Amino acid sequence: MAPKNLEYLEEAQKRAYEKKTHVSFPQLKYPSLRDKGFRDPVQWLTGKALDDGAEGLWRIHNSIYDFTTFVDNHPGGAEWLELTKGTDITEAFEAHHLNPVVEKMLDKYFVKNTNTPRNSPYTFNEDGFYRTLKRAVREELKKVPKNIPNHTDRIIDGLFTTCLATAALTCWAKNYWIVMLSYLISSLTLAWTIVASHNYIHRKTNWRMYIFSMCLWSYRDFRVSHALSHHLYPNTLMDLEISAFEPIIQWNPRPDKPFFTYFTFLFQCLLYPFSFIINFVKRFLLNFVREDFFKNHYRWHDGIGLLLPIWMWVVSGCSFSDAIINWLWINCTSSFIFMVIGTTAAHHHPRIFKDGDEVRTITPDWGMQQLEAVMDRNDINGSLFKVMTFFGDHALHHLFPTLDHAVLPYLYPVFLEHCEKFRANFRVTSQFDLFVGQIKRTIERQFRLLDD
Repeated sequence: MAPKNLEYLEEAQKRAYEKKTHVSFPQLKYPSLRDKGFRDPVQWLTGKALDDGAEGLWRIHNSIYDFTTFVDNHPGGAEWLELTKGTDITEAFEAHHLNPVVEKMLDKYFVKNTNTPRNSPYTFNEDGFYRTLKRAVREELKKVPKNIPNHTDRIIDGLFTTCLATAALTCWAKNYWIVMLSYLISSLTLAWTIVASHNYIHRKTNWRMYIFSMCLWSYRDFRVSHALSHHLYPNTLMDLEISAFEPIIQWNPRPDKPFFTYFTFLFQCLLYPFSFIINFVKRFLLNFVREDFFKNHYRWHDGIGLLLPIWMWVVSGCSFSDAIINWLWINCTSSFIFMVIGTTAAHHHPRIFKDGDEVRTITPDWGMQQLEAVMDRNDINGSLFKVMTFFGDHALHHLFPTLDHAVLPYLYPVFLEHCEKFRANFRVTSQFDLFVGQIKRTIERQFRLLDD
């Protein structure tokens, strides 16, 4: 091994042990509150506010803005700004706004320039990959038929309706085989409905995003852990969808991983069926350990998850206890399916970037680094139904999360052209390869070098 490689591995191992900085991006401090408490979305936002230098307002690049008077008028919904107050929203601002007019509006809310560097490795240079691609995509979107999003609406509406019908049938039917078939279909369609609702969570306030909460997991929490954390900082130490599973599941490579990580696949099989319920219970318990948690963070839609068992009970005419038992079976089976789909969709593979792996530059273009943290699947892309139910077209979705999934296929020509121009690392593999790769990543101990 070359001396330079040995030097990196020694330094990386030291940084991983000390936990003072990121391993791959040593110029960044270790995220505040990352390894403490419940590792929940509210705590993640609190820790981010401690690190971002936003001074209680909103930071974009190296400027502070006060959007207080704009919150209720935000076209995407007030919630996005309510959640992110006190943090650096540069990545969210760049990824969620394609219209250049939005940037011109910032002057109205400008407060001051900051004196501290951003606690993020990413850059958005005007001539860089992402901003150049964004301009090209903006032009390409003008050619996309206006009714295209209707296709995704029909898919999720069909899944939702099927789930409701078969869930009720599970309680109403007397024949064993009909009950079992209904239970399996209801479980599968609930999982697919939750995956499909992810298409709407990234966008402006809409009624279909609330469907996500039907699984007991708060869509508002998912907006933080997924849209604001994972999507913007994938596979870094700021990715809550990695840290929330630690120490039981450890996807980041670490030389000192405990021996039990060799059995992670077994833990996943035991944990995944209860993930929906665990998120519900964890959120409930926070009411007892954090002052005014219910008042500040609970909303009417947190009760949506309890509507499915009530629906099953009322429509089928069965006893309430039977409805609860059948619902728990459906929820747990659906939870397992959802988690398997989610964790094998795009981000966990030995050839996908994780914190600790060597990077080409410690200040990468945001779009270029997104592609280092994702791999697409050739057996999922190409079918809108599969894309909606298996987190397909993942690379383009990460780059442009607010666009409807039905629109993304129209962007591939210009996307691939820019990948070639900027030598972006867009990769495609199979679902099976990602399934196996995810297992390998959980036991990975060695940091990946650039020449590996």
